[in-house]
Amino acid sequence: MLKIYNSMGREKQVFVPMQSGRVRMYVCGITAYDYCHIGHGRVLVVFDMIARWLASSGYVVEYVRNITDIDDKIIKRAAENGEAIGRLTERYTAAMHEDAAALGVLPPTHEPRATDFISQMIALISVLIERGLAYPADNGDVYYAVREFPGYGKLSGKSLEELRAGERVEIDLHKRDPLDFVLWKAAKPGEPAWMSPWGEGRPGWHIECSAMSEHYFSHHFDLHGGGQDLQFPHHENEIAQSEGAHRCALANYWIHNGFVRIDNEKMSKSLGNFFTIRDVLGKYDAESLRFFILRAHYRSPLNYSDHQLDDARQALNRLYTALRNVPAVNVEVDWEEPYAARFKAAMDDDFNTPEAVAVLFELANEANKQKSPHFAGLLKHLGAHLGLLQKDPAGHLQALTETAYSTEQIEQLIADRAAARKVKDFARGDRIRQQLLDAGIVLEDGGQGTTWRRN
Repeated sequence: MLKIYNSMGREKQVFVPMQSGRVRMYVCGITAYDYCHIGHGRVLVVFDMIARWLASSGYVVEYVRNITDIDDKIIKRAAENGEAIGRLTERYTAAMHEDAAALGVLPPTHEPRATDFISQMIALISVLIERGLAYPADNGDVYYAVREFPGYGKLSGKSLEELRAGERVEIDLHKRDPLDFVLWKAAKPGEPAWMSPWGEGRPGWHIECSAMSEHYFSHHFDLHGGGQDLQFPHHENEIAQSEGAHRCALANYWIHNGFVRIDNEKMSKSLGNFFTIRDVLGKYDAESLRFFILRAHYRSPLNYSDHQLDDARQALNRLYTALRNVPAVNVEVDWEEPYAARFKAAMDDDFNTPEAVAVLFELANEANKQKSPHFAGLLKHLGAHLGLLQKDPAGHLQALTETAYSTEQIEQLIADRAAARKVKDFARGDRIRQQLLDAGIVLEDGGQGTTWRRN
């Protein structure tokens, strides 16, 4: 019995699909103006894991993940680059696809782009105006009248007064209320524009997801997901738009993954602690990054650091080492078998990947201890449900040995180890030695200092 933490109800709830055997899931995707950062990477991997487990549980999953290809940030970046907007968004969409594929993320069922749904957005805005929930302003913009929607704030759990006091609200004299948000923006010189009943312009950010989810799923569907940063205002605004227009619930379950933190600080360009997926994959293999993301529960903060990635890589290597040492056989999984049953129970408990990964390590230990091809096969089979452990073990370990560390990185780690030993931090020194040994690099201490060789 699958239970999901529903952000709307603020509790774990038994998952009951609207249609037996089918799941419809909408997840907010990227705004295509830059390379994906590791926060995007977490969203991609987390909802790929969720889609995989739903499919493994016997559901036919229809998964929609959108792309925003018109937005203030896109327009600004294209102008800075002297680049056509379409060329910019195509380039960064292609880069996102490359990053997702590297991380083992399966393509969604549908990947709509905002500019293909302008007419649907205009139609939805027209309905909202007819229902008295939106209004054209004298500057050509159209705004949503937040105070006219009684349920506003139910996802974030805050009243309008709390939201008004707690959020930075842009002052706009054309709005009736500072909390009102834009649905349609009047055209500005040099910007792309589409004709509408309110003149030439382009959509606001929030309306696109309401229009695209309606196109694929009508007015009501099973799961809506995204990063925790989208809970307010983006998802709150989606609810106001869709439920205000159609007078029924938008989604039955809301799933939000936690933030990524860098050395215990929230990732931010302004703080200079911002890493793209490509930055990380320049130092670490993609499966180690995927394993690092899944080793934490999706709702918890994810603390990124080189030390954490090093540890994840070593841990993943131990699983692959077990598969190298004990050849796996194909197994037909019996979900009543103790290890499989515990893995399933963990995944059915709000996608508890830390507990599921713990089962993988127990299987690796048993496979090594008993030299059991069955346990090795079960390890590989269960790993597949997380998108892990499907490469040739010897090839994976060899590739890491060859590419994990450059000569300069090895020399730096040796220097770090020497510095640690000098201040009698022998535990750190031993960790560095083991870190290199796991990558096939042997340190040898002698009278002339420390030398190294590839094993």
